[in-house]
Amino acid sequence: MAIPISQVWTVVKYVWQQKLKGNDRYPLVLMLEPLFRCNLACAGCGKVQYPPHILKKQLTPEECFAAVEECGAPMVSIPGGEPLLHPQIVEIVNELVARKKYIYLCTNALELKRRIHEFTPSKYLTFSVHLDGQRDHHDFSVCREGGWDIAVEGIKEAVKRGFRVTPNSTFFDGTDPNSVRAYFDEVMALGVEGIVLSPGYSYDKAPDQSHFLGRARVRKLFRQILSNRKKSWKFNMSPLFLEFLMGDKQYECTPWGSPAYNIFGWQKPCYLLQDGYAETFKELMETTNWEGYGAASGNPKCANCMVSCGYEPSAVVDGFLSLSGFWGMVKGNFSMYKDEHALRLLNEPAPHGPAPLVQIAQPVHSLEETNA
Repeated sequence: MAIPISQVWTVVKYVWQQKLKGNDRYPLVLMLEPLFRCNLACAGCGKVQYPPHILKKQLTPEECFAAVEECGAPMVSIPGGEPLLHPQIVEIVNELVARKKYIYLCTNALELKRRIHEFTPSKYLTFSVHLDGQRDHHDFSVCREGGWDIAVEGIKEAVKRGFRVTPNSTFFDGTDPNSVRAYFDEVMALGVEGIVLSPGYSYDKAPDQSHFLGRARVRKLFRQILSNRKKSWKFNMSPLFLEFLMGDKQYECTPWGSPAYNIFGWQKPCYLLQDGYAETFKELMETTNWEGYGAASGNPKCANCMVSCGYEPSAVVDGFLSLSGFWGMVKGNFSMYKDEHALRLLNEPAPHGPAPLVQIAQPVHSLEETNA
């Protein structure tokens, strides 16, 4: 298992504390977005499509700390935008480490090598580096030539300095499963702790809407990717969530498991959907119509979603609170998931998804250009 025992134990204790308190709905990971600004313009991202006056806004460190305490989750994911563009990101990270929160700082790593000396290695800090497959696929996905090489240099430097590093990968329709498996080999050879992955979610604001996956295609793709896996591959995720992606597990969405806080407040109902905002975490939990979300609800916005922020909390709770789930999690950490049918599927011609709507964009070289 790629996740440190201390982190697993912290989450186990937290989940059981909530169980003993009689809480049915509680957060596991706070999605803390200190800004939407980014130095990339990925076609599958809905965050950077806001107007310039919104992209210039950012949370203060004090707002970040208040949200973390109000939420109480043991883990904090810091996405964006690009968090390394926040002028006080080091202060934010250092304070959350001091509070013993397990932090996943999500970054495209364009600035990582240059700024890595500002951070201190800790078991509480992980750099979650955005890499969407092998070099050409990643560069096309992020709409920037050379993005892969810069990110890999950042990963190498972070690993060399003793930081926890996980590549974070999102896969869309048309993805070649053989290329993804080769990508796993490449990133594990860099010395990363483990891989994080998810199918893409169709943000309404994303320019490219043609490459998002439906549920049946998600299961087929991830069964090819994750079956017959190599011992060298490690995943910084619940094995039960990976089985969910493969179609071996059925879970309902737990949208409150990964609540999101950003410059607008507490986002209803989750990191991916924007159906209003609450001023406080208590208001978010008490006024959100949770039954109106998830595939089982019939909400068309949720029909094809299998994304980690909604479904991995369901898998984590299953793994820690039920005997069958715990045993499945233990087995999943050691299974190679042998599957002859999936092996045959790997020999099929690579899929050809819908024609791309975007071309590789010109790189953004500086924060000033990003703010322009």
